[in-house]
Amino acid sequence: MIYHTGLTKEKWEGMPFLKRLANIGSEVYRTIKCKNEKKFEYSDLAFLRSLELFDLTYQTTMTSSQSKELCRLREAWVDYYKYDNIYKTDDKFWQDYFNYITVRAIQ
Repeated sequence: MIYHTGLTKEKWEGMPFLKRLANIGSEVYRTIKCKNEKKFEYSDLAFLRSLELFDLTYQTTMTSSQSKELCRLREAWVDYYKYDNIYKTDDKFWQDYFNYITVRAIQ
């Protein structure tokens, strides 16, 4: 299912990598916020939108280190939200990570 209907691969690829990550972070924030408010349907939808942006980012041109970071980040995010959280992350980890990315993206 496509959630970001107006977003093309070309438009997405035209953004700097950090800005793409910051946009992913927006969906991560929404996922966490809705989960904590026990709005699980909205949380699940935000989670799916975050995965869509992860996957769209993976299809774009990036450096090897960016690709590795993106893949590890997606793996840890899915593990945190849907599985056993083997990486032992928490809401604060995700918020801090994407806060840092967002600040760097706007500088």
